[in-house]
Amino acid sequence: MSTVDKMLIKGIRSFDPENKNVITFFRPLTLIVGPNGAGKTTIIECLKVACTGELPPNARSGHSFIHDPKVAGETETKGQIKLRFKTAAMKDVVCIRSFQLTQKATKMEYKAIESVLQTINPQTGEKVCLSYRCADMDREIPALMGVSKAILENVIFVHQDEANWPLQDPSTLKKKFDDIFSATRRINCDIGNMDIGVSPLCTL
Repeated sequence: MSTVDKMLIKGIRSFDPENKNVITFFRPLTLIVGPNGAGKTTIIECLKVACTGELPPNARSGHSFIHDPKVAGETETKGQIKLRFKTAAMKDVVCIRSFQLTQKATKMEYKAIESVLQTINPQTGEKVCLSYRCADMDREIPALMGVSKAILENVIFVHQDEANWPLQDPSTLKKKFDDIFSATRRINCDIGNMDIGVSPLCTL
């Protein structure tokens, strides 16, 4: 079973870009408590971004996800999420995602600037860094955790703005369940008088 150990947040939302904030996750349970605006939701958002690469629904452009340069008195701020977790095979892996928000003349420009996976060489004990394109990293981490990206997005780290998806219309609900259970299509076949729907995951 994959477990999350620690996460560093820097320059995300209201987290200061100059200070490293480290959250340790305890087993079997970690409770995150605090007053409004303390950063509880940001912690969950950072877990989701680190594992899936998906920005929160209220920050799809990235502008409000990275610490505002104007608040920092700068023209540019950098944010970073560093997540240490154990894979389904119980190997230690560190995921690092870095971002940049720049104040241009008329607009803010958001950019994901680096995606890195660090592993430990079991023979030498040295860190091995593998740089990834964001899209490749988004596929690699769920595979290492042994869980689909759809489950990470819609069940484990679901954002509070999207937590009511089980109450949505039937077509949206079907798409969500198809993603979660990897049932991307159904094949209907007529055998005698029986109409059978077959999922790609099923065998007859």
